[in-house]
Amino acid sequence: MRRSWAKWILVAALAAPLAAADAQQQPQAAPHSWLFGSWTGGIFPATETEGASCAAQPTVIFTRDVIMRVSLLEVPYRQRLIETVAGGPDSVEFRLAPAAASIAPLGGRLPPDSAFGCANPNNLRVERRGPNEIVFPDCAEFPSPLKRCTTAP
Repeated sequence: MRRSWAKWILVAALAAPLAAADAQQQPQAAPHSWLFGSWTGGIFPATETEGASCAAQPTVIFTRDVIMRVSLLEVPYRQRLIETVAGGPDSVEFRLAPAAASIAPLGGRLPPDSAFGCANPNNLRVERRGPNEIVFPDCAEFPSPLKRCTTAP
């Protein structure tokens, strides 16, 4: 009887580090997961926030690795890769990968709307103002709040 207890104690002692390692490998939610999805407004005050009309052409789209924003000059969205994210439940600070110059007619310079109009074109601070409202403080190209696109009830 003592031997069987000793075996179980040995098994438990060997399994404990494996269980702890497995718990550490569980994916954590990204600090900006509350932003994931489509947002409208920002450039102009948000009007329609429900249904297909909002989802058809949102102003900004947040994903885990990319932030996409509308361009006033071209049809495709401008995409900025996220290098790092820091923050909490009501604000986040993004450090974005430097944008590559891609417009030949401008002499290899960055498109004027490749950033968000913030002091540093490779940083973006986002603050939550309500459950479905955010702002980009001190970003000249987004003077109005953005509102989350939602599905119709």
